[in-house]
Amino acid sequence: MSENVVSSNQLKQIIEKIERLEVEKANITEDIQAVYAEAKSYGLDTHTLKQVIKIKKMDKSKFKEQEELLEAYLSALGITS
Repeated sequence: MSENVVSSNQLKQIIEKIERLEVEKANITEDIQAVYAEAKSYGLDTHTLKQVIKIKKMDKSKFKEQEELLEAYLSALGITS
């Protein structure tokens, strides 16, 4: 079994980098929450906004496939869209 030898200095740098990134991530999360709160104050539905953002990230063919499946499931349940 081979061992990776990492100096204490390298370990410290890695840990500090991760900690710094975790702080940045928390700040970004707070910023995103503030934008959603702003959108809500304009009367926008935040759940729908999140769905739109998710759809925008999707491949068009994958979105079309999911849209067709959703329509089929709703139809099978007697729910029309």
